[in-house]
Amino acid sequence: MQWLIFWLVYPILWLISKLPFWLFYKVSDVVCFIVYRIVGYRKKTVRYNLDLAFPELSKAEKHRIEKRFYSHMCDMFLEMIKSISISKEELKRRFVFTNLEIMNKFEEENRSLFLIMGHYASYEWLSSLQFQFHYTGYGIYKKIKNPYFDKLVRDIRGRFNSKLLTNKESVIQITKHIHENVLSTYAFIADQSPKAVNIHHVTPFFGHKVPFFTGVERLSKKLDVPVIHLDVRKKKRGFYEATFKVLTDDPRSIPDYGITDAFVKNLEEQIKSAPEYYLWTHKRFKHICD
Repeated sequence: MQWLIFWLVYPILWLISKLPFWLFYKVSDVVCFIVYRIVGYRKKTVRYNLDLAFPELSKAEKHRIEKRFYSHMCDMFLEMIKSISISKEELKRRFVFTNLEIMNKFEEENRSLFLIMGHYASYEWLSSLQFQFHYTGYGIYKKIKNPYFDKLVRDIRGRFNSKLLTNKESVIQITKHIHENVLSTYAFIADQSPKAVNIHHVTPFFGHKVPFFTGVERLSKKLDVPVIHLDVRKKKRGFYEATFKVLTDDPRSIPDYGITDAFVKNLEEQIKSAPEYYLWTHKRFKHICD
């Protein structure tokens, strides 16, 4: 059955990926109308999150953020599909980096790197980094249950010298790479809400104390790997700009949870600059510890 679902859906995805961008985003508008106006996908969660994050805003202001968010979310989903066939040149033009000299410095020092980011703007086109940087890039992700779609995602990343590690295998593989001096960059999306049994640290986020995963910080200290926040901004539809912000190049010198707190502070500032580009369907305030 999983095989059948994949081969029924994949031709549609491939055709969408081949559309010229002007028509491609028209399709996104249609998808947005269905998801937002007809289905109402996770509207309660989005409104709950916006109420908690921006109590000072009027209902009309939060409604504007909500509408723009759904448009962006559908764009981002379609852009993931576009990755099936997007060219190297087009991807480089649409996802650019402002300060690659930071990455070049670490490359000259022969140090692997942890890139940490939130569900903000675009993380699907991060593969563009592989055109500028010689290290192999690894993304840490949760394995897709359908093995055919899981392979598709891996194949898409593989087009541009990027690879994926499941969250279950990541610690073992990263540790092995570091010990064998295999120089790589590892990208973590680190703003998921951990399960109650896995809460180790809570930190202020939009005026509420909530738990964040601390695994990146703990692994960086164990292996002495620098941690960089990748601050991605959406410049206009289909175009992104990313800036590297070094949280630490000496993780063992930072007090416990200092790296996590720095990331959360940067993420909040990033979201406040343009809140419509954050993934508000994500249950960020599931465990409030005020």
